[in-house]
Amino acid sequence: MHFLDQAKIFVRSGAGGGGAVSFRREKFIEYGGPDGGNGGKGGDIIFEAVAGLNTLIDFRYTQHFRADRGKGGSGSNRTGAGGDDLVIKVPVGTQIISEDKEEILLDFTKVGQRKLFLRGGDGGRGNLSYKTSTNRAPRQHGTGWPGDEAWVWLRLKLLADAGLVGLPNAGKSTFINAVTNAQAKVGAYAFTTTRPQLGVVRHKEREFVVADIPGLIEGAAEGAGIGDRFLGHIERCQVLLHLVDANDKDVAESYRIVSDELAAYGADLTEKPTIVALNKIDTLDDELIAALSAELEEASGGEVIPLSGAAGIGVDWVLDKLLEKIAESNQAVSDDDEGEDEVEWSPV
Repeated sequence: MHFLDQAKIFVRSGAGGGGAVSFRREKFIEYGGPDGGNGGKGGDIIFEAVAGLNTLIDFRYTQHFRADRGKGGSGSNRTGAGGDDLVIKVPVGTQIISEDKEEILLDFTKVGQRKLFLRGGDGGRGNLSYKTSTNRAPRQHGTGWPGDEAWVWLRLKLLADAGLVGLPNAGKSTFINAVTNAQAKVGAYAFTTTRPQLGVVRHKEREFVVADIPGLIEGAAEGAGIGDRFLGHIERCQVLLHLVDANDKDVAESYRIVSDELAAYGADLTEKPTIVALNKIDTLDDELIAALSAELEEASGGEVIPLSGAAGIGVDWVLDKLLEKIAESNQAVSDDDEGEDEVEWSPV
């Protein structure tokens, strides 16, 4: 399945059905009067987050979505049938954004979230509803209200507990393959990873999701390379694992480049708990590992974990740290939610 994280679609809710112009015609009943019923309501446009989807590829081939219009009213004061609602299923993590990309209209963060986006038009009035004491045989009727329509962007931000960041060829794909069943492509060249990869880690009877983001280079936040497009996928990660290749000429500079790009992108990425690991240490001796770790600790201002995803060195240590940070993040979110009233989103 191809990965697609943004798509533009057109949506239109159903128009209301027209009201009927009808008069009662029954034997032995003189001057039966008007009995035209109202039209039915048009179908709504509804978005729903469902499990099992992690790409927007379906919206590349189907880009127009229109709900059914309401049926017209009929005689004997019969109201027309309402149009069927159109439910558009999207992956968890999808945002519905205005056409100009300036406003987030809907945001889906949980499986089963279902939100009304465009309401269908109301049905028109039948001529019975126009009857008054002075207008006993009205012939006017309502044609039904039109539905709403809009072009919107769908943008997918993958939901993961931990995100892997680093320069191209820092060993992110090797690490995620070592701790999950993601089967990410690995190669001895830059930009081996061209799309985000998700994997589930099972460690100490607990599970969490890790996202492998394509490598970042200097200027990524301004569009250099391919990592800038996928930076949004780590906005929702609770913890970042920053991998630095121990074979780089200057590990401190490698760390700085990625950190600066995260800061330039914004979205509080630099505020997230970050674990720094010196990767690919299986090719170095202990003395050089200690020297490079000290250099990286000075640059990052925190602890550095020596790691080799290929050889399995330090993997459990890193996973322990990730579990610890994820638990702390979950507790902080839980504390913030206490005392806050849940506010239901108001439809457009």
